Amino acid sequence: MASSVMPSDSYKYMTGFGNEFTSEALPNALPKGQNTPQVCPYGLYAEQLSGSAFTAPRETNKRSWFYRIRPSVVHKPFKRIEQGYLTNKFTDWYPNPNQLRWLPFSLPGPDDRKDFVQGLCTVCGAGEPCSRNGLAVHMYLCNASMHNKAFYNSDGDFLIVPQQGSLNLTTEFGKIYVDPNEICVVPQGIRFSVDVAGPSRGYILEIYNGHFQLPNLGPIGANGLANPRDFLTPVASFEDRTVAEGYSIVSKFQGALFSATQEHSPFDVVAWHGNYVPFKYNLANFLVINSVSFDHIDPSIFTVLTCPSQKPGVAVADFVIFPPRWTVQQHTFRPPYYHRNCMSEFMGLIYGRYEAKEEGFLPGGASLHSMMTPHGPDAAAFSKASTDKLQATRVADGTMAFMFESSFSMAVTRWAEETCGRLDHTYYKAWQPLTSHFNHEWKPESKKQDGKDSVVVTGSRLSDQEAQTAQGSYSF
Repeated sequence: MASSVMPSDSYKYMTGFGNEFTSEALPNALPKGQNTPQVCPYGLYAEQLSGSAFTAPRETNKRSWFYRIRPSVVHKPFKRIEQGYLTNKFTDWYPNPNQLRWLPFSLPGPDDRKDFVQGLCTVCGAGEPCSRNGLAVHMYLCNASMHNKAFYNSDGDFLIVPQQGSLNLTTEFGKIYVDPNEICVVPQGIRFSVDVAGPSRGYILEIYNGHFQLPNLGPIGANGLANPRDFLTPVASFEDRTVAEGYSIVSKFQGALFSATQEHSPFDVVAWHGNYVPFKYNLANFLVINSVSFDHIDPSIFTVLTCPSQKPGVAVADFVIFPPRWTVQQHTFRPPYYHRNCMSEFMGLIYGRYEAKEEGFLPGGASLHSMMTPHGPDAAAFSKASTDKLQATRVADGTMAFMFESSFSMAVTRWAEETCGRLDHTYYKAWQPLTSHFNHEWKPESKKQDGKDSVVVTGSRLSDQEAQTAQGSYSF
């Protein structure tokens, strides 16, 4: 049975990104002045969770200290369990360089009960977790809560993007409630359980390298994009509960799933402190930066979080959103330009009608434009944008689309290309009506401006019929 999901306003959080947090559910549960006293307050156990090497530079060093009723080592041996369509074997299926688009991924029916872990299905990815190098994109498709069951990922961080249904997460650090249009990041190794109130669908970006961080702002200055104060981390909350029938701890380890049993809840952390924490963020708080003069700015200005690689300026993965905003550029073809990219671009739609592809790209679906695969506006979008009156216009109201962009060449899984049955085999047709508008006799026209001659471009590149029937949208 799906458990009830509490209202989000009943949860408490601390604000900030990368902070040194402290939280205790009972007064004075945190030791004073040290991490491992001979006897901890309330008879608790001290346990450290390391998210980086001990000797990592201070600015990237991640760790938290738990003060818990039982140490997490108290469990029986792990055993391999069925992992469904969750995989990291990205060379087991044939490469596909085509532009790919999926219709909304199917949710399990009422007679097919699946919880968050059972509903994990891998769409694409690259690299592998043993060398801590790469990433994966998954869908979660579930309709049941995790009962007496917790999950942790030994391979990397999860960035979770709910699309349908809210998620009620219980973590070792406290409780997090995540609505659609919010995201949640659960770093490597943190145990959590997911309750849902009904059929739930969403996207997951998993990174094997390092952790997510805020992008550098450069000339933007000190403020803008996702501001640190808008990130929320839960306060300590614990349960002292024994489970006679056994509590399952599921570990994702080297791409496989394993389960161990124990006789108590793992969410028995009474107090904690540190900077290695789960957090959530409301995408509505994103401060949009855009051109106010001319040209279409690169989509990197919409980056919420990034995981940098060892190459300066190159990301293992960026999480990018396309939120409601104004578009005001003059003398400009405003849709995204035609593009071949040295990065891979996976896109999803949380709700609404994405301004870059109003037909065919639906909430709960996705698209993948692989490395160096051409993409851009379809014929109708080109026609419309070439003849539109250039005035201040609202874009993407009532819509939230996003992109997982990576420097890795992501491979599609067999589940995504065949088994799920949601691949749109007609996607390529969106570009077939594009025709040549080349006119070798074209010449610029001179026009007097402020008493001086200047060269201006006039006239439409389109036929009258194309201009009259122009409809559509555009796509990265």
